[in-house]
Amino acid sequence: NGAQGIAVGMATSIPPHNAGEICDALLHLLAHPDATAETLVGFIPGPDFPTGGVLVEPRESILGAYSTGRGSFRLRARWAVEKLPQAQYRVVVTEIPYQVGKSKLIEKIADLIQAKKVPLLADVRDESADDVRVVLEPKSRNVEADALMAHLFRLTDLEVRVGLNMNVLDGGRVPRVMTLAEVLQAFLDHRIAVLVRRARHRMGKIDHRLEVLAGTLVAYLNLDAVIRIIRETDEPKAALIGRFDLTEVQAEAILNMRLRALHKLEEIAIARENQALTAERQDLLALLDQPARQRKAIAKQIKEIRAKFGGETALGKRRTGFADPPPADGVPLPAAVEREPITLFLSAKGWIRAVRGHLADTADVRYKEGDRERFVLHAETTDKLLLFSTDGRFYTLAADRLPRGRGFGEPLRMLIDLANDADAVVLLRHDPARRLLVAASDGRGFVVAEAQVAAQTKAGKQVLNVAAGTEAALCVPASGDTVAVVGTNRKLLCFALSEVPEMTRGRGVILQKYRDGALADLKVFDRAGGLSWPSGERTRTESDLTPWLGARGQAGRLAPRGFPKSNRLS
Repeated sequence: NGAQGIAVGMATSIPPHNAGEICDALLHLLAHPDATAETLVGFIPGPDFPTGGVLVEPRESILGAYSTGRGSFRLRARWAVEKLPQAQYRVVVTEIPYQVGKSKLIEKIADLIQAKKVPLLADVRDESADDVRVVLEPKSRNVEADALMAHLFRLTDLEVRVGLNMNVLDGGRVPRVMTLAEVLQAFLDHRIAVLVRRARHRMGKIDHRLEVLAGTLVAYLNLDAVIRIIRETDEPKAALIGRFDLTEVQAEAILNMRLRALHKLEEIAIARENQALTAERQDLLALLDQPARQRKAIAKQIKEIRAKFGGETALGKRRTGFADPPPADGVPLPAAVEREPITLFLSAKGWIRAVRGHLADTADVRYKEGDRERFVLHAETTDKLLLFSTDGRFYTLAADRLPRGRGFGEPLRMLIDLANDADAVVLLRHDPARRLLVAASDGRGFVVAEAQVAAQTKAGKQVLNVAAGTEAALCVPASGDTVAVVGTNRKLLCFALSEVPEMTRGRGVILQKYRDGALADLKVFDRAGGLSWPSGERTRTESDLTPWLGARGQAGRLAPRGFPKSNRLS
């Protein structure tokens, strides 16, 4: 990990990176010292873990982590689907996240199977040899592999978060959080400092050797005198220094020479070594005096590392891949749910249940004494349900978690935190691509995207703010170009849907004005097809709506003859 050998760590957490990619970034930074984090991320797209895996972090998040020095990366196991006879399949995990123990991971998955938290996963087994091979056997071929793995990613260490915290001591021994550019620059500064120290150390060795060689040359030229001084003088070192004007180092070197080596002293060899060392010394002096040469020398070292550990080599090949991050879903959908049709029943007193299949005849459905049918809805076990209450809140229910059977079900308030003074307005299947028109009894409302109303908690999500003395009354799909509003005073008004603003929360705007009355019903329809409403056992369609067309917020005119006494449009 080239990025970790920079400074003494304080609370440092730097995941492994690819050496070849770091080398490329360092070379670029040498040539462009003012390079931005965005440019450097082009060379270092993310961590590279020795155990492989797949990074599913958005590029913006990765760039933010490298730009600030703090962040995290979502790392997932690498898996594939193996087809089996009779349309069966199994999932094989070939790479697990960094620092995750395989045995503990398998044990965790087995515990989830036993606890029935992954109901469609039948078995997990370890078929690993030298490589990793963890086999997951689904119970049914109907479950989607992506959904099953998404569930396991949430519940196990098949997906982990790897932190990045580059809180280090810089070159001045000051603790601070460094960005990617600062970390790489600190590494380059460190390498240049090492280069300078090594050059100075080498120069010291050369100077010492040149000094010794000069003394050796004197000894060679005056060999007989040197031998006589050594043999006849009590203090030969001082005598040599005084006779030949030598330094203590030179005199010590002459005295330490072995007699058998004297015949090997050759003036040409000494001169050749002296010349080579002098040239090297001049080169080192030029290196110390020229920062450009220092950067060039560091670049050469980095290129040598890249040649050994670059991406084109077996050692330097990137092991961790990249994939698109999973879509952000406001309502976490349970994975591994077998898709099957169900019919939902919500009674007038708030008891809810589901039975298998889409029932066409619900006459035989039993309710508690004094209770009756309120909502009947055909759905599937993989659906999410939206319930809109009279206090203007939306609640989200998972269809597969509703009580089953032919009994009376369970009270709705056991599943959601519905207020005691609130009641259900509508129950519908959640469609994130749809828009809804919500309105209160005082005739105020607005359009809201259905993706914005899904709640993640039992407490629900407040969308329509209702005034004192009023309540949320209606919620209909906003599919069409015209809105028809009818009040309890039997006045009907039609206006363009474009006049109703789209909001995420609030009281909305006045749809219809009332002097004595309240909102009875509303409907969104295509004007070209006319406005329809039930009339006895038939459906009546009014094509000429001219008398009732107007602007939003008007009172409207009395509904046409034959309009239902219930003032209902559906």
